Amino acid sequence: MAKPRSDWLDSFIDRFARSVIWLALRLPYRRRVPMVGTLMRSLGGVTGYRARAEEQLAYIYPDMSPEARRRTARAVLDNVGRVLIENYSTEDQLRLARQWPTDGPGFAACEAARANGRGILFISGHFGNYQAARAAMNVRGYNMGGLYRLMNNPYVNAHYVATVEAVGGPAFPRDRRGLAKFVRVLRDGGQGAMLIDQYFRGGAMLDFLGKSAPTALSAAELALKYDALLVPIYGVRQENGLDFEIRVEEPIPHSDPRTMTQALNDSLSAQVNAHPEQWFWVHRRWKPERKPKAARSRRTERQEPNSAQERRNVPADNNSSR
Repeated sequence: MAKPRSDWLDSFIDRFARSVIWLALRLPYRRRVPMVGTLMRSLGGVTGYRARAEEQLAYIYPDMSPEARRRTARAVLDNVGRVLIENYSTEDQLRLARQWPTDGPGFAACEAARANGRGILFISGHFGNYQAARAAMNVRGYNMGGLYRLMNNPYVNAHYVATVEAVGGPAFPRDRRGLAKFVRVLRDGGQGAMLIDQYFRGGAMLDFLGKSAPTALSAAELALKYDALLVPIYGVRQENGLDFEIRVEEPIPHSDPRTMTQALNDSLSAQVNAHPEQWFWVHRRWKPERKPKAARSRRTERQEPNSAQERRNVPADNNSSR
């Protein structure tokens, strides 16, 4: 019996990805990283990612010239490719992470919380290399676990998860069972990491880069419930294209989930505005064409507080986030 075409396509994509990764890993690190960046940039037109990045750049930066958008989109794809192979080069990543400057105004607060057994929830986005920050903190004595989104392609997901786990700290899928284990880490005074910059259907409409974007409030809610520090952290790629500066920002003051989450969005927005080529514009973060539908959904939620409204606050896997 023939497999469904979607399954066949997923399998083909996985085999192609595995082949590229295998070949790249045969090269020295300083050659493999720019090579995969160049490959991803060259495939931008075929995959549609370059067009998507340019479309979103135009949405956020309407005054940016077409040439600047094309140049930035190419740089974005280069960064995506570099991140991909860097995260599959765990041994090299952990070795280099010991050399990366890791500081910032929030680092001392994290050290104090870790010493006192207080949970820390590190928050980042698809910017620079988000896993570089985990690597840098973990080689400095942290045990930062990651809450990851299950990939749509199950074949790719299997080896992608292995790269998340290899950096150190437990890795949990973003489903109910994984979330329960992740919560236990925070409750017991451990450290966890979440990314908050993907489209979250039914999330709170908060400002991100000057436009309303549906955003999950779950990170702030967890920090409040378990009295954990809520700390923005970023792995900012440096000019040589291989190294990172790990920036640990001041913990977000505890107040209410919307205010805290908006502060997280503002923090990430500042990083993206400073380095637009380092953010994953290939993700469809806003989806403005869905706003009327989202508005209808929120009206329905107000009428059914015990069903949709409750589900909105659970950071379950969302397959429409990419």
